[in-house]
Amino acid sequence: MSHIVVIGAGQAGSSLTAKLRALGYDGDVTLIGEETAPPYQRPPLSKKYLLGEMDLERLYLRPESFYADQNIALRLGSKVTGIDATAKTIMLGDDAINYDQLALTTGSIPRLLPAAIGGDLDGVFPVRTLSDVDAMTPSFEAGGHVLIIGGGYIGLEAAAVAASKGLKVTLVEMADRILQRVACPETSDYFRELHTGHGVTILEGVGLERLTGEGKVTGAVLSNGDVLDIDFAIVGVGIAPATELAEMAGLTLENGIKTDAHGRTSDPSIWAAGDCASFPYRGGRIRLESVPNAIDQAEIVAANMLGGTEDYVAKPWFWSDQYDIKLQIAGLNSGYDSIVTRADGGGAVALVLRR
Repeated sequence: MSHIVVIGAGQAGSSLTAKLRALGYDGDVTLIGEETAPPYQRPPLSKKYLLGEMDLERLYLRPESFYADQNIALRLGSKVTGIDATAKTIMLGDDAINYDQLALTTGSIPRLLPAAIGGDLDGVFPVRTLSDVDAMTPSFEAGGHVLIIGGGYIGLEAAAVAASKGLKVTLVEMADRILQRVACPETSDYFRELHTGHGVTILEGVGLERLTGEGKVTGAVLSNGDVLDIDFAIVGVGIAPATELAEMAGLTLENGIKTDAHGRTSDPSIWAAGDCASFPYRGGRIRLESVPNAIDQAEIVAANMLGGTEDYVAKPWFWSDQYDIKLQIAGLNSGYDSIVTRADGGGAVALVLRR
């Protein structure tokens, strides 16, 4: 009987295995994840879950019983230590698992601060996994001072939670403006005003020189010369595709795991989807870090693993919740030459156009 193995038990992996069963595949399916929790939503981690407004079980993408009911072997808390693409075998420690087809939905990993500038001090937190957020939650005490490094979605969402909980918040963004990579200047202006209205200090064009402290972070030195006393720090300086296993398998990499329009890698028996995968897009190549991409691409890959020939045509869109405002972005923040804005009450729309 055919065996499909999926490595990476996040949004893409869960969607891919569910789609295989929905399409009628009755062979063996194994879904492998390093975390001990069943596949869960990541976006609420820095929003409702951190605020304490969402219980753990509500994070789960599907009830844990779903995988047993669908005859999907769920291997949690399991780290893949090797892939032999020639033998079609993966290693989980001393345990070897053979596959007929393999899908890599390994997602992405947060960029961390170097230890040389204090990135290894206690009280310095990335925001990527459930355990990351659980570790930082006790620090969110009213009156404390948090330094947030990075003015993208993650940094601003964490700033909104911290301000809402009564903390003093300082956010530094090395680029000229917050949200520079993902939004037009008018959108940045709107969210800067939103945050400063909630008491957040935003320093743009300012980097972090180093974090200070003996064992635990207690201060920060900024590139503008400011010296801050802080209680903890949150790092939101972007993510990188998780390609270590693809390298083990000898796959071609190009801004992630390089796939064709069907989701197939340079090895005809190995596929990739989600944050880790780059794919053809409008004459070039792109990698999208979003929930809609993870779901849509994974479902196309599932169909193509079963003999389909459908190209994945991405429809980029993203969202972020900050305070009581929802930011929704359709399309990519590049290649435009004019901006049209509309405002109505507390909301606003910015249209980026290309002639």
